[in-house]
Amino acid sequence: MRKIHVIGIGAGDPDQLTLQAVKALRSTDVFFVLDKGEVKSDLVQLRRDILDAHVPDGTYRVVAARDPERDRSAGGSAYSPAVGDWRSARADIYERMIAEELGEDERGAFLVWGDPALYDSTLGILEEVLERGAVAFEYDVVPGISSVSALVARHRTGLNRVARPVQITTGRRLAEGFPDGVDDVVVMLDAHQAFRQYADQDMDIYWGAYIGTPDEILASGPIAEAAPRIERLRAEARERKGWIMDTYLLRRRKPEESQASGD
Repeated sequence: MRKIHVIGIGAGDPDQLTLQAVKALRSTDVFFVLDKGEVKSDLVQLRRDILDAHVPDGTYRVVAARDPERDRSAGGSAYSPAVGDWRSARADIYERMIAEELGEDERGAFLVWGDPALYDSTLGILEEVLERGAVAFEYDVVPGISSVSALVARHRTGLNRVARPVQITTGRRLAEGFPDGVDDVVVMLDAHQAFRQYADQDMDIYWGAYIGTPDEILASGPIAEAAPRIERLRAEARERKGWIMDTYLLRRRKPEESQASGD
């Protein structure tokens, strides 16, 4: 039976790998990588840097395939079907790579940014491949340090406050309104900077891009002051690299915090 590791590799820093992740890396024969093209070639290079740092040379091979394009123009009711089509196209690629490149007695691995359980499609895609029945394998999941954990660590703050919940959502959902009953909201996948619509509210923002990599950028402060600076930093970074991965925490101030700051 083929076996596959789904390994969380952290937000980009090779030092963020857990000992469990390193052990899984060293037991792997074949690493499967989806190439997102020349613009994002440094994402593939970061994976190779992780392998160079933790796995003896000559003990594994890398199998790469081109990541299918997703219809990013689809919105509203068309959004979920577009994502479903993209995931199925990925499943076609995964199925082929596993069937053709992984021997029956070998171990393969997918290296997942952050944690495989948080806003990542790998687990769902592997389940779709198994449901098709064309190729059989077992898989396990190695948790990783998510960009959420790395973000609050870099800003030296907590994810939640005493006796208060925290919610993790997307920019698309934040644009529909701030979640009810929550004062601390972590936002991922925000291509349109939804935080800007809250710039007149009594909030702080803790923002980071390319967290854990040499290109890391951090900014924080009252949202009215920080939002324009984040917009500028984000635009400059995207122009320079051609892509951006960022995450942020929005935190409503308590009344006593607003009074202490003079607001």
